[in-house]
Amino acid sequence: MGHEFQRRAKRLAKGNFYDDFNVGQVFEHHWGRTINEGDNSLFSAATMSYNPLYFNAEYARAHGHPQIVVNPMLVFLTVFGLSVEDLSEAGGLFLGVESLNFHRPVYPSDTLYARSTVLDKRESASRPDSGIVTWHTEGFDQRAQLVIDFRRANLIPRRRAA
Repeated sequence: MGHEFQRRAKRLAKGNFYDDFNVGQVFEHHWGRTINEGDNSLFSAATMSYNPLYFNAEYARAHGHPQIVVNPMLVFLTVFGLSVEDLSEAGGLFLGVESLNFHRPVYPSDTLYARSTVLDKRESASRPDSGIVTWHTEGFDQRAQLVIDFRRANLIPRRRAA
């Protein structure tokens, strides 16, 4: 069965290619992600983020929060991850993040959503089979409050190169 299965299998392209993006285009990323205390505790421990705001409820309350605060880097990586399917899943090099802003704290049981806008696209001078796309990504909580935003860029393959 293994060889028959491999013979019949079809590779499906994932994500968008450089040619698919247009400046001003907006992507409402369709998945949301609810952050729970376990996510926050595991992430904070694994990344050795020992700020007591992330794991000590009494400390967080003493500093004006209703409960522990979700580690901001977990917020960033979650919102970034929500955007991958639409923006960079086709592959290509990640070129970096700039203008990362945290606007308000996120708490366990908050659900994060993301939206991205194409800011710029240009051909790559060194890799003619790819182009560089820059997006502005915004992350919102379940109350539609902006919690984070940033710019990121990727080298994205052209459709004909794939």
